[in-house]
Amino acid sequence: MNKRKKLGQHFLKSKTIAKSIASNAKITENDVVLEIGTGHGILIPYICKNAKKVYSIESDENLYSSAKSNFDYSNLILERGNGFKSNHDFSIFISNLPYSKSRFAIEWLLQKKFSRAIIMVQMEFAEKLQSKEEHKSISVLANYGFRIKFLMNVKKSNFTPVPKVDSTVILLEKKKVVSKELISTVNKIFSYRRKTLQNILKQFNLNTTSKKRLDELSGDEIIKIAQKIVRS
Repeated sequence: MNKRKKLGQHFLKSKTIAKSIASNAKITENDVVLEIGTGHGILIPYICKNAKKVYSIESDENLYSSAKSNFDYSNLILERGNGFKSNHDFSIFISNLPYSKSRFAIEWLLQKKFSRAIIMVQMEFAEKLQSKEEHKSISVLANYGFRIKFLMNVKKSNFTPVPKVDSTVILLEKKKVVSKELISTVNKIFSYRRKTLQNILKQFNLNTTSKKRLDELSGDEIIKIAQKIVRS
């Protein structure tokens, strides 16, 4: 357990919250669901109830073996491995990821074609996604690719082992697929965030007379600059 806590992996133990997550996913008989991180399988009964098919992928051998023994649904496919390396097509994504994987998951989902995702993240990370005071590259990218809705805060007492912070469940509705190159470019732009726009674009061999800084631009303006860099 200590190793999992160190990795930021905390298992949801509230069936009420698990049921609410599945309900907010609005799963129909036409949906294929991908769950990364089976864990103890608390979500499985609720996401299998209406889905056409459910892929649940777990990297831990013991957790995977336990799930194989405990769950037997005709529409459930349990797999062991790195879910982010899977090639399954899916319409709905659900995950209670380790906190350390939140940003990676957002960038991975931006590149995928699907309808909606419900993920549990650290409350501080959720606040970062909606911050209007200071841009972050991940918030600019997330708001460009998704419509983001904050569904519920979840107290740390609902997990085992108990984390140090509370969590937030967020809904991501897909607006557009974002290329890996655009994601990389936005991240690169933010590595120069203390520079003026004129000096930032010089790093990419482009010219402008603008002396504005990133925090003076809207997210859409930053995306347009990144798109210009990608095209150049």
